[in-house]
Amino acid sequence: ICAFNSSSNLSLLSSLQAVAPLREKIRDLEQSFSQKYPPVKFLSEKDRKRILITGGAGFVGSHLTDKLMMDGHEVTVVDNFFTGRKRNVEHWIGHENFELINHDVVEPLYIEVDQIYHLASPASPPNYMYNPIKTLKTNTIGTLNMLGLAKRVGARLLLASTSEVYGDPEVHPQNEEYWGHVNPIGPRACYDEGKRVAETMCYAYMKQEGVEVRVARIFNTFGSRMHMNDGRVVSNFILQALQGEPLTVYGTGSQTRAFQYVSDLVNGLVSLMNSNISSPVNLGNPEEHTILEFARLIKSLVGNRSQIQFLPEAQDDPQRRRPDIRKAKMMLGWEPVVPLEEGLNKTIQYFSRELEHQANNQYIPKPKAARMKKGRPRHI
Repeated sequence: ICAFNSSSNLSLLSSLQAVAPLREKIRDLEQSFSQKYPPVKFLSEKDRKRILITGGAGFVGSHLTDKLMMDGHEVTVVDNFFTGRKRNVEHWIGHENFELINHDVVEPLYIEVDQIYHLASPASPPNYMYNPIKTLKTNTIGTLNMLGLAKRVGARLLLASTSEVYGDPEVHPQNEEYWGHVNPIGPRACYDEGKRVAETMCYAYMKQEGVEVRVARIFNTFGSRMHMNDGRVVSNFILQALQGEPLTVYGTGSQTRAFQYVSDLVNGLVSLMNSNISSPVNLGNPEEHTILEFARLIKSLVGNRSQIQFLPEAQDDPQRRRPDIRKAKMMLGWEPVVPLEEGLNKTIQYFSRELEHQANNQYIPKPKAARMKKGRPRHI
């Protein structure tokens, strides 16, 4: 019996020694897991809001998720991953204040929330022109579903609308009272008119059902987490410059755009949501540049000798685009603060890292629409 006990003790000791390194690894993992989240502000129960972000795994949505999480709110992200990417928000997975739901807003959603940021929609031309019917459904049926949810639970809804509602404007700069100049049957109409209808729905629900709505008309925005292949002018030029390819300008390059960095936009969205302004508000940078100037600036910042290649102008490409942001300044105290070059340098660094990952055979998925079919880019 003594020999048996001695043998058992030795066997047990040997087993414990064998699992000791494993225990240590588990402790390390638990420590790293508990410390991996960005710092989150503590809010009391009465100040902490339950917030839903549709399209929250996308470019703008993921930055908005970061801000609201770090501000201490409970955030539920809903995304169908058509253009959104899980890796944009994966650093929050497991946090007690965060939830990620794979869901298409074209289908109803039943959830208890205080605020809804409705950002779900393809926003770049190759993506929204790949499936115009889906784009229309997302912006109409999807918006209808979110307004229905807001009505049921008494939530406030912010619609992420767009400067595209102004079309190819005849008024410059564009203020919120301008009704727009849009081709209702052109290749971009699915997005432009989809957003115009979404705005109409918001105000119908506000007047008839008493739903609190906010409408942000968002102008050109750029920053990290943009898809490299999304067909927008910023991503096109940066990618082409980094790869030593010609920078493609459609038309003469005299078209103008005004670009804001994503952190400025996110601050504007949060300010608008928490304001008492129910009428539309422009959120953009009033600093205007021609597309040709912009191409030359990116060439200079990247520091290469890429040529500029001129191609035929895209259909319905707006000739001038610049927001009048006096309303946002006066009523929200908001205006962009990130200088263009600073924002571009950050974005160039992000794209450089993405290209480096690709070179190291680390797969970076393209947006589904871009993988399936290429559309002609334009200067948005």
